[in-house]
Amino acid sequence: MKFFARKKMNSTAAKEKVVKLHFYVQDLRIGHVSATVCEVATGSITADSPYDFGSVHVLDDLVTAGPEIDSSPVGRMQGLTTNADLSTYGVAMNLNFYLTAGKFAGSTLSILGRNQVMDEARELPVVGGTGTFRFTRGYAIQKTYSIDFAANYAVLEYTIYATYDTKIGESDDDVVVAEF
Repeated sequence: MKFFARKKMNSTAAKEKVVKLHFYVQDLRIGHVSATVCEVATGSITADSPYDFGSVHVLDDLVTAGPEIDSSPVGRMQGLTTNADLSTYGVAMNLNFYLTAGKFAGSTLSILGRNQVMDEARELPVVGGTGTFRFTRGYAIQKTYSIDFAANYAVLEYTIYATYDTKIGESDDDVVVAEF
């Protein structure tokens, strides 16, 4: 077994930076003709629950630069959500933002946390990522920009603050390898 631990980086290494990302998610809900959200499981009490407790959804939503559905695409939001609160709309989120445009194209950000859906602004932790966002951490603020219940269509606004360091992963110079 090998154990990897970061050692203190030398003074020539890049300084960790924080990026602010702002974009919109086009959430085509269940019942929409082009739905990007699908219910994949329910619990034995879901049908009787006022908050759909136990309902599990998989999603693959378009991420755009602006709130309009025909705004420039910048990525996809893919993942699972679970209605996980018996007394309110509290959703357990497991999301990956796959960025396809701009400086961070090809990188992902991962969000894992509780979404108190009825709050105006919801804070969710950024817990990891790939590409430029290796070893990232941060937080996301999610807001409902608009919702059309009749059309089963919502636009979600995300502002994400995440760390990144372009030098991480370029070499093992800043890694101590301990073998057991």
